[in-house]
Amino acid sequence: MLERHLRVLRLVIRNEPIGIVQLAEELSIPDHKVRYSLRVLEEEGLIEPTDRGATTTEDLRGYVDRANGTIDDLRDRVTELAVARDGAGDATAADAHASEP
Repeated sequence: MLERHLRVLRLVIRNEPIGIVQLAEELSIPDHKVRYSLRVLEEEGLIEPTDRGATTTEDLRGYVDRANGTIDDLRDRVTELAVARDGAGDATAADAHASEP
């Protein structure tokens, strides 16, 4: 998801209901880009339009939970790779040291 969409979503969460003009002013982006981001977020089921402006949906919590899970999985994987890399570096250094006369 584009950073702009996330910025729009954050502002909707904090200020719902919120309209296009206010979103554009607060984010300093053109109305047409706000409209596009709102459409993307609506298609994802994260927000819905109302007479008073955009509001979040019940599906938002599940989306956030899934995103947090994905981030946690990526963090764990990066940690595993770093440990494996450091361990391989230590083994290589030990092998080099052992082969010295």
